Amino acid sequence: MDRRKEELEKKRQKLAELRRAREERKAILESQSTQTHSSTTTTTSSSSAGRDRRAIDDLVALVLGERSSTSSNATGAGSDRGSDTGSDFTSSRPTSGNYGSIPSTPVSNDPRLSVGSQPIIHTPTYVAELTETQAFIADIPPLEHVVYSKEIQTSEGSFDVPQLSEEEIRQQIMEELEIKEKQKQAQLEEERKRAEQEKAEEYQDLTEEERKLILGAPEFLDFVDNSSKMVERALNEKYDFMKDYTLGVDIENDESSGKRVKYVCEFWDERWSKNRSVTDVDWSSKYPELLVSSYNKNPMAPNEPDGVALVWNLHLLERPEFIFHSQSDVLSVRFSKFHPNYVIGGTYSGQIVLWDTRAKSLPVLKTPLSAGGHTHPVYSLQMVGTQNAHNLISGSTDGFICSWQLDMLAQPQDYLELQHAAHNKTEEVSVTTVGFPDNETTTFWVGTEEGNVYQASRYDSAGSKAGINQYDTYRGHYGAITGLQFHPLSGPVDFSDLFLTSSVDWTVKLWRAKSASKSSTQATPIAPLYSFEHSDDYVYDVKWSPSHPALFGSVDGNGQFDLWDLNANTEEPFVSTPVGSGKALNKLAWDKEGRKTAIGASDGRVYVYDIGEIARPKADDWHLLQKNISEMISNQENLTK
Repeated sequence: MDRRKEELEKKRQKLAELRRAREERKAILESQSTQTHSSTTTTTSSSSAGRDRRAIDDLVALVLGERSSTSSNATGAGSDRGSDTGSDFTSSRPTSGNYGSIPSTPVSNDPRLSVGSQPIIHTPTYVAELTETQAFIADIPPLEHVVYSKEIQTSEGSFDVPQLSEEEIRQQIMEELEIKEKQKQAQLEEERKRAEQEKAEEYQDLTEEERKLILGAPEFLDFVDNSSKMVERALNEKYDFMKDYTLGVDIENDESSGKRVKYVCEFWDERWSKNRSVTDVDWSSKYPELLVSSYNKNPMAPNEPDGVALVWNLHLLERPEFIFHSQSDVLSVRFSKFHPNYVIGGTYSGQIVLWDTRAKSLPVLKTPLSAGGHTHPVYSLQMVGTQNAHNLISGSTDGFICSWQLDMLAQPQDYLELQHAAHNKTEEVSVTTVGFPDNETTTFWVGTEEGNVYQASRYDSAGSKAGINQYDTYRGHYGAITGLQFHPLSGPVDFSDLFLTSSVDWTVKLWRAKSASKSSTQATPIAPLYSFEHSDDYVYDVKWSPSHPALFGSVDGNGQFDLWDLNANTEEPFVSTPVGSGKALNKLAWDKEGRKTAIGASDGRVYVYDIGEIARPKADDWHLLQKNISEMISNQENLTK
């Protein structure tokens, strides 16, 4: 440290000397500039006194010459000395370069000049030439020498063995850890208190009225409803995450598994399904996981809407996906095949209502309560046509068939009254169900309350008028017809002329429709091809399988779901399954693929069953069914003979 102080002190002295030298040089420069300015002023007057200056110079030269000669004669060896003296004197004289005003006069050292003789003086004359110059002084600091000293920066004794024992060091570390832990706990406690305070302040900002206003806002309710639906769909996913694919054996792969239907789920809502009966069910053709069910009124809840239609989701089991209301009991319901967002309902009052899943629960369109539409309950709805040209056909017990366009329900596009001259008591035919063959939009068949089936046409054609065919009557049932459906048009063999009917006479009957171009000219009763009489109660509905040609299902008042296979057995159902608690089953619907069925019960529950391998047809099922139908036709012809 002392050495460092000495070096700093030397550097300070050196800097002081440099500053002092710089100031001296600056003073000399200022004095020279002053002298230069004065000499310039004197030069202007020198030209006028040139002669006087020349005389003075001659006199000085003379005096110097005499003094030189006198000193050379004074000693024996004086020539050298005098020469040296003169040389020293001359060299010591100021020159014109230094002063600029005194001329240099050469002195002759001729040896012929003696002491006694008169000196010969040559006085050459020089004219002084003055020039103005300016000096530039550069201040260049001296090169600084930096000297470094390497020293150890550790203090003495830092590598010495500590005097503390191991136990004391451990105790000291534990104390430090405890202090840090206490500080951490105190910080967490402070943060918790701050968060509670902020939360309390946040709740204090809202009054009770403001909180109720937020919780009751439609935007908030819609957000909670949609978000909770998404979460429930994810939670209802029943995929088996523990399934072992290495086993290679299906647990249910036994001989009886092919003849079983599997229960999937059931839908029921405490508010909307309680004390109501399911009147109809239908699957969506666009979204295979959606189905809709319609309900009649709840006599125990007079403030609730009389009619309800609920859209259920297979991935949302606890509540319906959509809830639709109606002022009257909804007796029939359909998803529009050409508009995935439309749900159509037929009501007890005779109105046709149209709901949209993008809108609220009330209908977006409905038919008026007037003579221009139906005035009795609408039990049947059918969508016919194509994507670009389609109509809604509705049938009611008032004896009218109406054709509607979905974008205009103010009045029907076509209005057809069904009358039959041989009808009991009145000529009007009370329609309970309507059926169209596939790819047919004009000719249709209707089931009636008295148990007969009639062929009818929407338009006039060659040889027949619009309305019921007065001659052909399909007789066989002894009670009201509850269901009618034609065989779906699919597969290598066309069975589109076959249709099934169900009735309250406990039977299901298979019919072969007579071609409209071969109508009779006189009253002709047509008998069924076959009658299925297994049930012990009302058969409320019957539907063909959309995938298997010989398979159809029926539901009855005993809560039995029967699957019939015409290729296997016509006397007994292929599979008979009790559904639910044994309540009456009102309606049946197959999904688009034919793998699942939805069954509506009188207790307000909707059951879903997986048909499994039964719904998968074999390669020869089509030709085998054709053979069986041919045998039924031949048997019928033999009976009529």
